[in-house]
Amino acid sequence: MTWNRADGRRADEAPLEVACDESGSDGENLVGGNTDVFAHAGVALPIRAAEVFVQEIRDRIRSPAEEYKANHLLREKHRAVLEWLLAPAGPLAGRARVHLTQKAYFVVEQAVRLLLGDGDRAARALFRAGPGAFGDACWQEFLGAANRLLRVRYDGDPRTPVAEFYRVVERMREAEDAAGSPDVPARLAETRSRAEAYRDRLLDGPPLVPVLNPLLPAIVRTAASWSDDGRPVLLVHDRQNMLTEDRIAWIVAAARRRGAGLTGLRLVAARQDARVQLADFLAGVARKIASDELNGHGDPVLTALLRPFVAAESVWGDEESWSRLGPGTEIPGVPARLNFAV
Repeated sequence: MTWNRADGRRADEAPLEVACDESGSDGENLVGGNTDVFAHAGVALPIRAAEVFVQEIRDRIRSPAEEYKANHLLREKHRAVLEWLLAPAGPLAGRARVHLTQKAYFVVEQAVRLLLGDGDRAARALFRAGPGAFGDACWQEFLGAANRLLRVRYDGDPRTPVAEFYRVVERMREAEDAAGSPDVPARLAETRSRAEAYRDRLLDGPPLVPVLNPLLPAIVRTAASWSDDGRPVLLVHDRQNMLTEDRIAWIVAAARRRGAGLTGLRLVAARQDARVQLADFLAGVARKIASDELNGHGDPVLTALLRPFVAAESVWGDEESWSRLGPGTEIPGVPARLNFAV
């Protein structure tokens, strides 16, 4: 018998299979797209148990649709089914997690990381200043300009996104001088050569890992969170055009650099794996619940039910909504544990 000396586990221990799917993908259009939240869910259940739960959902909803999606669960007439799915005594409790990405914040984080090299702290300072420091119109222009700067595809002069971005940054720097807001715009104003070099590199072809795609880093974080107890993990993921062999290799290598015991990533058709269907349900409902909270019209009960599933490593910049969505938080007037009939 062979043992892993680092954590005391057997080196030949069978990996935990975690089935994954996502919701809210808009390609590289993260600002002004169809959705403002990206969600990536993982479900660790035996296939047979997942099949039983999917059939239970079908029996409760009784829709003639051949393939069920999250929007079936989000209909008000099926509210009881959604509450059952997310309930503390429900089928997913302790067996599922969802990684959330606030798209606008992800754009800011990626731009700051590319140009300044210190993504988290500077990005949070800039994002928290936001419209309050720079005005809503200027802030929205900045988000759009940052999105255009980072995206791979651009039809026209490759330097145009650079010029647009730094025009907005200069306006933000002037507002910063007047209001005494964080010094990030002043620092960004000195990075034009880095931005130009980035756009020039794109002329040689798209990078293996596009800066603006939240799927790949979300998968890496998913692998890390499920293997944090030392057990090896195998991800079973819904088929995606983005998940080429080279990118899967990058995901595995990146996860291992983070200390995750990721043994591999296998692609399947969602309709052929009930675990992936459950991950699809969770990702879809989580994206909608989180988006509602972000936009100030959240449902306190659904948010409380979702909260135990939300990964602490989620990429989220809005403090107010995160105070309700984040794990370990509670919503005033809503019990920490809600009981629903299963």
